[in-house]
Amino acid sequence: MPWTREQIAARAAQELQDGFYVNLGIGIPTLVANFIPEGMSIQLHSENGMLGMGPFPFRGEEDPDLINAGKETVTQIPTSSFFDSALSFGMMRGGHIDITILGGLQVSPGGDLANWTIPGKMVKGMGGAMDLVAGVPRVVVVMEHTAKGDPRIVPRCTLPLTGKEVVDLIITDLAVFEVSKGTSNPLKLIEKAPGVSLEEIREKTAAEFVE
Repeated sequence: MPWTREQIAARAAQELQDGFYVNLGIGIPTLVANFIPEGMSIQLHSENGMLGMGPFPFRGEEDPDLINAGKETVTQIPTSSFFDSALSFGMMRGGHIDITILGGLQVSPGGDLANWTIPGKMVKGMGGAMDLVAGVPRVVVVMEHTAKGDPRIVPRCTLPLTGKEVVDLIITDLAVFEVSKGTSNPLKLIEKAPGVSLEEIREKTAAEFVE
């Protein structure tokens, strides 16, 4: 069976290491915070100016002034700090974030990422996505393998790009792929979701990959 959104997030949490500064994108990435291993020290960063986010609040305990970049209410912890967005973006651009976990609309075998807009749809802007993929040393993309039956891992991104050759790991509901940028066979299947066949993965992946 394919992984659920929560199981995708749990698999992504395995990429974290103790002491990491981590930026989580909107959507499935926000769920990663629920699967940080107990005892592991992780500082969650939000580009709207918060470092050290706590878990989502219980109903009735929300503080409308405490939000992440996706405008979801969060909580603070003893190590939380607050600053302006200029400093927050400076942290991303300066390489001070260890890993970012982002959603994706399309990813190419070479690690090109499109994740911020679909032509014709109204969006407010790219946010910090371009800065994250340019300044963070490891980029993990989590997403469903297809969208309305169309593959999201494609030979070439046709949607507006967020960045070229920026993705290091792709985690979908079907599989995990490692991206070796700059090689002749950049996309490597390293893990299948339990019960998912190789044939199904090939059928739903538009791009070539190796095992």
